[in-house]
Amino acid sequence: MLRLAVLLVLATAILSMGSPAAATTRSDRGYPHWSWPVRGEHTIVRPFVAPETQYSAGHRGIDIATAGDVLAPADGVVHFEGIVVDRPVLSITQGDGILSSYEPVVSSLHAGEVVTRGEVIGHLVAGHCSQMCLHFGVRMNGQYLNPMLFLGELVRPVLLPTRHSAAGN
Repeated sequence: MLRLAVLLVLATAILSMGSPAAATTRSDRGYPHWSWPVRGEHTIVRPFVAPETQYSAGHRGIDIATAGDVLAPADGVVHFEGIVVDRPVLSITQGDGILSSYEPVVSSLHAGEVVTRGEVIGHLVAGHCSQMCLHFGVRMNGQYLNPMLFLGELVRPVLLPTRHSAAGN
C-alpha cells in the first residue's frame, strides 16, 4: 500500500510539471525564465562555481563564448554602467532583489534607463577570457546564483525511493 501511495505521489508530481515547452515564464525552481544574453551558439567556456563562503574563491557567473552584441535577457533597469577595476561592466536590476551583470561590455546606457528583454544593451570587448567571451553573473538579494537557473538549463533532481527487500536489506 505504501509503494502505491509513493507511486501516486510521483506520478502526480511528474504530471504537474507539464511539458518543457510550457515552462517559458518560470523555471522548475521558481526562478524567472530569461532568454540568453547572446545570439547564436551558447557555448559555456567556464561554468559557475559557487564559493564555499561569501569571501572564498569561486567563479560567480558563467563565461559564454561569443562576440558582438549583448542582449537583455529580461526586462529591467540599468543599475550601473562603468569600469570596475580595469573592465567595463553593465549591471541591470530585474526586480525582486535580482541583479544581473555583464562584462566586459561597453554600453551607451546609463543608470536608471529601462531595458526590454532582447534589446541590445551593449557590445562585448576583449578582456575577460583568452578568447572573446561574456561573463554573465546573477545575484539575488546579494547572493550569487548560477545564471543557468534563470536560463532554464538546470534540471531539478528527483529522488526516487529505494527498493527494500523483504529481508530488510
